[in-house]
Amino acid sequence: MKKIITFIFIILGFKACKTDDTQVAALDETPYVLDIGNFPEPNLPEDNPMTVAGVELGKLLFFEKRLSKDNSQACADCHKQKDAFNDLQQFSIGIEGLPGKRNAMSVFNLAWHNNGFFWDGRETLLRDQALEPIQDHLEMNETLENVVSKLSADDLYLDQFTRAFGSEEVTAEKMGLAMEQFMMSIVSHNSKYDQFLAGEATLTESEERGRALYFTEYNPFFPDESGADCEHCHGGFNLTNNQYMNNGLDTWGMMEDFGREIATGNEGDRGKFKVPTLRNIALTPPYMHDGRFQTLEETVEHYNQHIKNSPSLDPALLQVTENNGLQLSEQDITDLVNFLHTLTDESLQTNSEYFNPF
Repeated sequence: MKKIITFIFIILGFKACKTDDTQVAALDETPYVLDIGNFPEPNLPEDNPMTVAGVELGKLLFFEKRLSKDNSQACADCHKQKDAFNDLQQFSIGIEGLPGKRNAMSVFNLAWHNNGFFWDGRETLLRDQALEPIQDHLEMNETLENVVSKLSADDLYLDQFTRAFGSEEVTAEKMGLAMEQFMMSIVSHNSKYDQFLAGEATLTESEERGRALYFTEYNPFFPDESGADCEHCHGGFNLTNNQYMNNGLDTWGMMEDFGREIATGNEGDRGKFKVPTLRNIALTPPYMHDGRFQTLEETVEHYNQHIKNSPSLDPALLQVTENNGLQLSEQDITDLVNFLHTLTDESLQTNSEYFNPF
């Protein structure tokens, strides 16, 4: 059932200093109503119910540059709203001028992620994922203790922690919970494709042909009926199967990043990475965990002709490699890419609910 966000600002003007000593912050448990459009109800964490005050605190923290060692970088600097909460650089640059090791992942529709976070799934909970970049020497390079000290000296945060959690005490645990709430509040469900499904938009001839290719299974025995079979990995309402898979970027010996194996210790997970949603994919180049492909055309061409075999390669892709690739024509690739552009949700880029509060 379609729901409407009712977002109430708790801090008038976001003033860092109290202007009236008689106004004392108090716990505010007003529920935050998540706008899920036509998506199914998410399985939200029972121990961290979303509240207006909690989401607002999380947003403050998401845009807070004091989470970094030199007070110059916030989470939002590598997850920009205009870029679908992603970073267009191959590797985001941290406060020390050092590049990260993987391409930034998009921060939206995380309320429906139920199989770990990061490309390798090393964190089970979003609240724990939120705290890692703060401490990573390649990113914000700060300690949680220092961040707690900085925020504890600011009346703005003392008030907002009280409203969100009933106590002005700033802790790393509460920071993670609040950022989890804010990131779960970022929802994208209003692309042209969504409007098409609702009968509110019409696809062009090329987009419709691309849609057919996207959802048609690969069939090497009947080439005229064969499709790109994208739904195999990028299906469902969020266009991802939420699994970890090896999509044939490298042979076993070529792999420099072992992906999921780093988190599980299982050699069978080598080269597997979290399957990202294809929603807003046209807004988030470059592509893959290492940002090796600059365009959607390059990315489709990888699946068309350049999948590399290895012991952990997904079986469906192994079938493709054994039968001369997807055999997509140039027109097929053009049509498929045109369909992928219909997955862009322009309203996500301009939704004021996610604007910088400072």
